[in-house]
Amino acid sequence: MATIEITAENFESTISENGTVVLDFWASWCGPCRQFAPTFSKASESHPEIVFGKVDTEDQQALAAQAQITSIPTLMVFRDQILVYRNAGAMPPAAFEDLLGKVNALDMDDVRRQIAEQEASAAADQA
Repeated sequence: MATIEITAENFESTISENGTVVLDFWASWCGPCRQFAPTFSKASESHPEIVFGKVDTEDQQALAAQAQITSIPTLMVFRDQILVYRNAGAMPPAAFEDLLGKVNALDMDDVRRQIAEQEASAAADQA
């Protein structure tokens, strides 16, 4: 699948309507962003089951602020509408492929259970 442009208008629907979504927050003036772009593009062609989206932080400043992007490139990976990975910095191709494999292998029932436990613990701490 080709990489799609993510904007404030399609951000929520892209995440809610797809199983796995990988977002690259970038800017044209960013050297590491330009270095990572071919790796991201190649992965998008190799993994048609994953939605790959790019967020131009210059054009989508409000969206970048809402996502609390403080450095670029920043990768965010969602699986079943849950943010499962977030990190700033470009990745070498092998590390990016490894990340995609790990995201695909996640036991999402276990992830949801862990989130529920964390939320219960936080609620108990506040009580």
